[in-house]
Amino acid sequence: MTAAVSYAKRIAAIHEELGIPSDYSLKHFLDVQTEATDLVSIGPDNDGRDCRLIRRAALAWKAMRARAGEHDIALMPLSGFRSVERQVEIIRGKLALGISIDVILKTMAAPGYSEHHTGRAIDIGTPGDLPLEETFAETRAFSWLERHAGTFGFRMSFPKENRHGLIYEPWHWCWHE
Repeated sequence: MTAAVSYAKRIAAIHEELGIPSDYSLKHFLDVQTEATDLVSIGPDNDGRDCRLIRRAALAWKAMRARAGEHDIALMPLSGFRSVERQVEIIRGKLALGISIDVILKTMAAPGYSEHHTGRAIDIGTPGDLPLEETFAETRAFSWLERHAGTFGFRMSFPKENRHGLIYEPWHWCWHE
């Protein structure tokens, strides 16, 4: 069995266990995202945990953060690489709180489909703003990212009314080669 087939079977079993519809990827126009293995630290996130990205995304992040700093813009990493297992833990926690899987899947990608698995996605915040909130779109940091992130290879993955049916995530940026 190839690694890709094994991964697909693992994701399908997880989805079945969590009650994620089998047509999830088709309805949300999302592709399977393979988990990164060669990760480097970009420093602590806002909770003091080690935040990691693949090497090239980490270099781009560090360059972008430094350039933003030259313009008196503080960018903070909130979340980088997230394993499939961590995605499952988050969903299980929300299910335990009584949140339906349909509501959960509007706020995050299903395990196996999150850009965070690739080590290229980073959730970004700035001091003085609540993390992972739409209010980030009203900050100087977000305005700077809109104008300059593309120069460093980053793009916002989930704009308003995105085709994936996920909430607007002005904090979620993914590095593309």
